Amino acid sequence: MSKVRAIKLKTEIDTLALGARLASVLQAGDIVLLSGGLGAGKTTLARGLIQSRLGEIDVPSPTYTLVQAYDWGDVELWHCDLYRLDRPDDAYELGLMDAMGEEIVLIEWADKLGALCPGNALRIDLSFDGDSRIATLSGWEERNV
Repeated sequence: MSKVRAIKLKTEIDTLALGARLASVLQAGDIVLLSGGLGAGKTTLARGLIQSRLGEIDVPSPTYTLVQAYDWGDVELWHCDLYRLDRPDDAYELGLMDAMGEEIVLIEWADKLGALCPGNALRIDLSFDGDSRIATLSGWEERNV
């Protein structure tokens, strides 16, 4: 059973900073699963992660394209938004299952994967706490996230 850590995110800047901190520990083959309701901060966290490495580029949620790939040195970072995924098996058609284990994969609406969610991933659940958010992390205890 993995240890669960909760981080209070009082502002959008805190959410961006968590993304930047996460970016500093990512390695080839890593998988980050983001879950939470609409407006909980999944895309903001992804934006902080990506911009901390690539600069002030536009980082839209790939809601319609489902996957946006970014050059991340020797590998790609796949930013995925599975909100519109009809069934978990559709992840195979996206090439998502092939990318896992090779590329860095960051998935919004990860719950749409159902039983296909890999067990070795970092899971981050974002929830509302008044005007703030709570990021609940499980997995990767050995890394300083």
